[in-house]
Amino acid sequence: MDKINSIFDVLGPIMIGPSSSHTAGAARLGKIARYAANRDVVGAKIYLHGSFAETADGHGTKKALVAGILGMEPHDERLKLALDIAKDEGIDISFEKIAIDGAHPNTARFEIYKSGGEIVRLTGTSIGGGAVIVTEMNGFDVEITGDYYTMITKHNDKKGIISRVTTMLAENNVNIGNMRVKRNHKSNIASMIIETDDLVSATIVEKIRRLDEMIAVIEIMPIREK
Repeated sequence: MDKINSIFDVLGPIMIGPSSSHTAGAARLGKIARYAANRDVVGAKIYLHGSFAETADGHGTKKALVAGILGMEPHDERLKLALDIAKDEGIDISFEKIAIDGAHPNTARFEIYKSGGEIVRLTGTSIGGGAVIVTEMNGFDVEITGDYYTMITKHNDKKGIISRVTTMLAENNVNIGNMRVKRNHKSNIASMIIETDDLVSATIVEKIRRLDEMIAVIEIMPIREK
């Protein structure tokens, strides 16, 4: 018998809309994109692939993606008004169809525009039942589900940086549940994707940001149903 982790696995997500993949999952993807931009979103261009592109209007996918970017939960009654709310808040949103080789049919690619001119790029998929996975962020292959607190670093690929970060976490009683390291040999830039059991305090995150070799740190908060 397959393992059931929670009642959520049986009943599915609490949500607004006809499809867990096209609405609940889409809202979760949008919210991860929001976190990746550190909640600083002045605009977004969203590329829709496969069935996301073909049924986005009928299934409310566009509204759900934008609702997540605005910080809404999948069950928020305002989800149906997300496009209008974004417009009222001066957040410029546009959509475009795209074909991504080998991608799951329910895939979206985000370009999130921040107030300082920075652009955050990520690609994610709604895999069913409200579950999602982000597979690319700012040029790095990642694997983010939104189920755990996740810290993503971008740093110069120098000896000792991984040890310094993990030591900081251990000294502050933060348990690492999963960790992956990505390297780009051409640019000499690397990335860590660290999932932890608990929230990492703002103080520790700031200390990690200040490490000499650190370029950027992104925090993804757990996205769980209430």
